[in-house]
Amino acid sequence: MADNTEYKKRIADALLADKLDAMGAVLIEGPKACGKTTTAEQQANSILYMDDPVNMRQNLQLAETNIKRLLQGDNPRLIDEWQIAPQIWDAVRFETDHRRGDGLFMLTGSAVPADDSKIKHSGAGRFAFLTMRPMTLWESEESSGDVSLSELFSHPDKIDGESSLMMEDVAFAICRGGWPMSLNKKTKKAALRQVTEYFEAITRSDISRVDGVERDEYRAKRLLRSYARLQGAMAGIPTIVEDMKTNEPESMSDETVISYIKALKKIFVIEDMKAWNPNLRSKTAIRTSDTRYFVDPSLAIAALGLGPNDLLNDLETMGLFFETLCVRDLRVYAEANDGEVFHYRDKNGLECDAVVHLRNGNYGLIEIKLGGDTRIEEGAANLNALEKKIDTTKMKNPSFKMVLTAVGQYAYMRKDGVMVVPIGCLKE
Repeated sequence: MADNTEYKKRIADALLADKLDAMGAVLIEGPKACGKTTTAEQQANSILYMDDPVNMRQNLQLAETNIKRLLQGDNPRLIDEWQIAPQIWDAVRFETDHRRGDGLFMLTGSAVPADDSKIKHSGAGRFAFLTMRPMTLWESEESSGDVSLSELFSHPDKIDGESSLMMEDVAFAICRGGWPMSLNKKTKKAALRQVTEYFEAITRSDISRVDGVERDEYRAKRLLRSYARLQGAMAGIPTIVEDMKTNEPESMSDETVISYIKALKKIFVIEDMKAWNPNLRSKTAIRTSDTRYFVDPSLAIAALGLGPNDLLNDLETMGLFFETLCVRDLRVYAEANDGEVFHYRDKNGLECDAVVHLRNGNYGLIEIKLGGDTRIEEGAANLNALEKKIDTTKMKNPSFKMVLTAVGQYAYMRKDGVMVVPIGCLKE
């Protein structure tokens, strides 16, 4: 077991343990520096670091000539940055087949393999999959955790909690992000610099290294600035290209934009949100385009060169990036409850920022607002309007309706059945 005195408890810890109990191997994916390796190290009994500079050449040669040697070690065996030698996937699949045991291997990586032609099998029945994201406010100990998403599905009538976060705290959390290394910095300035340097690494090297295709650093930055301006929008490729034409000195073709976006998804920088398609009482056209999001709001902030004071001086902009922070946390909390997060928009303009839908069919409707009576009323009205449209003869009633806010001291239930919950008291 690895010794890491700065390690913080993660929601992914329990998920990983459950998956190791059930399957022969677990693939842990997610953005660089989100804590995948550290999380896996806590449950590993032997470790192979494929990208260790001292042994990397030897490891790659063994992957070609004697791959079983790389798999030897006490289980669970962690193989970190496995995608450097994609054939490891099939070797692990074969080994788990023949050993017929659970919890044998963990594979971690910050990108999908550049050369997946060496992967011949899907891994179905042998691999479990775990997506890790940057830390939530509860994991960074900034949320009190008084309100549990899990309990909202089982006891939605019991809502009580207190948040200590002020608007300034939320603005900083948006800009700093949930990166474990940023949380350990001694000063706020150093924490913000960590994100800036991460953004530089993405655009200078990571976006090209992922598949060996040379991509221009400045084009990548222009695209990411456009993506940041379109956070939370169902923007198609033509819309992104048009935004770049308007706001940037040089435009990119649709094909080039698609290529860059695919690369950014491979390294888990952006993570769009799919549309929710419920059964409705009347025939209403539902918009099915994905909504554009970064995996963490700090990357969008870095793309635009903003800081906490910029957000506090422009609350409209802050509201957009607060939504990204909430989506990040909700995705982690939902996964812990065997669920996913979707968005809803219809042709009449009715929307719901986030729908947490569990595998058992239960779901909750969530609107995201900075706070204030007017915004909360607007969010509650949207939620109640959507609930009335849902055909409850064909699907369940929503387990809860929530306005998730940046500020506000207490979580409470309104008379209309909509709960108001500050992000600073939510957990899984």
